[in-house]
Amino acid sequence: MYEPGEDSALLEQYVRQYAKGSVLDIGTGSGIQAIAAAQNKKVKQVIATDIQDSVIDHNKKSIKNKKITFIVSDLFENIKNNRNIGNQKFDAIIFNPPYLPQELKLKDLTLEGGKKGYEVIEMFLDEASDYLKPDGVILIVFSSLTKKEKVDEFIKNNLLEFELLEKQHIFFEDLYVYKIVKSEISKKLEQNNIKNIRYFAKGKRGIVFTGHYRNKKTAIKIKNPESEAVLRINNEINFLKILNKKNIGPKLLFYDKDFLAYEFVEGVNISEFLENPSINKKIIIYLIKKVMNQMHAIDKLRINKEEMSHPQKHILIDKKNKPILIDFERAHHTIKPGNVTQFCDFLISKHMAAILKINNIKIDSKKIIIAAKKYKKRQNKENFNRIIELINN
Repeated sequence: MYEPGEDSALLEQYVRQYAKGSVLDIGTGSGIQAIAAAQNKKVKQVIATDIQDSVIDHNKKSIKNKKITFIVSDLFENIKNNRNIGNQKFDAIIFNPPYLPQELKLKDLTLEGGKKGYEVIEMFLDEASDYLKPDGVILIVFSSLTKKEKVDEFIKNNLLEFELLEKQHIFFEDLYVYKIVKSEISKKLEQNNIKNIRYFAKGKRGIVFTGHYRNKKTAIKIKNPESEAVLRINNEINFLKILNKKNIGPKLLFYDKDFLAYEFVEGVNISEFLENPSINKKIIIYLIKKVMNQMHAIDKLRINKEEMSHPQKHILIDKKNKPILIDFERAHHTIKPGNVTQFCDFLISKHMAAILKINNIKIDSKKIIIAAKKYKKRQNKENFNRIIELINN
């Protein structure tokens, strides 16, 4: 059992201050935080968990408080599987995690938080929001040995926000106590019944999360706070509205000034798809023509998507071999859009030429260039068909 130390005492004073309603104490150890919470008049119940059976057995015998229920659980595992708790969410979640790196070779489950020291905290934060009420708080203590910047990153990646309640220097380390709450975006997504929100990927201008909406996987994009670009989320929303009417782009589900939610595309990027040795010539030609038709449709709308000369990250191929265009942050209206001509540049690039050669597909680059120039001058159906004919050959 982890005996209370400086970190426990530091966290305890804030548990007494912020604990309220229903409380979940993860990794209760000696039970010090559960007791502190239970002694607060604002607290109605405390669920205290620990991964070790012996710890829970000891606490059940030695701690007698009607507010506290002790449960064996590895983080949230037995919370979600416990029939008595069900889908309960908590007003406060307390966590004094093991946070020392395993490289210190202490071989102590109560102290070591993974190879780097922060893995257990990361796993906790990846799920904590699912068990926290909209106005709930998470109280956590950790050490500078855990790498504060990594903990801060995990918090942001789960659409949470933190406040440093106290920093205390002890011997060879600093201890930090954080109060963590849900961000306004997180609350809005939950109001729209988005569940199981998880970090997915980061781009230059946006950060993408996944979630479940009406039992379907959903993508949620918010602005990357490190980006200096303005109104990109709003821009993508506006263009998806237009393009969805032409069955182009992922289906827009709903949006707000801070985010947009659209159907998640299960697929791989176009280069990865084309490099698959199981893909034959017929499928490749079919795919290229499908993309070209979408490029031409966007051209006719006088919209320039941008980045179609290097579309590897902007075209996904789904399980039905259908190309889906994504990322319309930089899209804009223009008199002479260049979507078709940009994609022609991609087709005659060295990378694509090598892929096409393996599949016995030869596209005459000189003829494509000539046809693309004609199309650029006059973007009509006739000039577009000339390009398509060259692909067929």
